[in-house]
Amino acid sequence: MDTQAQQLWNRIIAKGLERNPLFEEKLYLYEGATGEDFATLERTLGVQVPAQLQSFYRIHNGQQENKANTCFLRNLTLSSITEIIENWTFLQEEFDPEDIEVDAQPGVKPFAWNAKWIPIASNGGGDYLCIDTDPAEEGTVGQVLYFWHDWEYRSVEATSLFEFIEMALQEEETD
Repeated sequence: MDTQAQQLWNRIIAKGLERNPLFEEKLYLYEGATGEDFATLERTLGVQVPAQLQSFYRIHNGQQENKANTCFLRNLTLSSITEIIENWTFLQEEFDPEDIEVDAQPGVKPFAWNAKWIPIASNGGGDYLCIDTDPAEEGTVGQVLYFWHDWEYRSVEATSLFEFIEMALQEEETD
């Protein structure tokens, strides 16, 4: 088990417990993902799942979507691998990948939707936190970005999943 991933999960839970003694219970976390889960994800999306995403999901495979009413970070609910595939399939049907060009920060390909993005979390309003496995030349595989359904700008939130989680946890400390 990845020590850094476990430490991040411990910090997420500890931070939530400071606000709500039932935080961990209300997350409705699944047990960790298996190698078969990752193989299905890679086969379905046609991507290689970055190592940080695998180590994070080996601890907890997202939140139970019909029960989760507590966000794991920011205003986000962490999708299970099954839900990632469902959300990705929906976005594939909604957007012709690489068809609509939008404004993008350097490092992100200027597409409204890229089939190589892994939508790992959502805010329930049609927006997704994605892991980019197909960055522009200036980008980094595994960088984190938001897919905003009603805003056509794509930018890098963090260069990796762990960096994003660290930033979100620090934001909560200053709130």
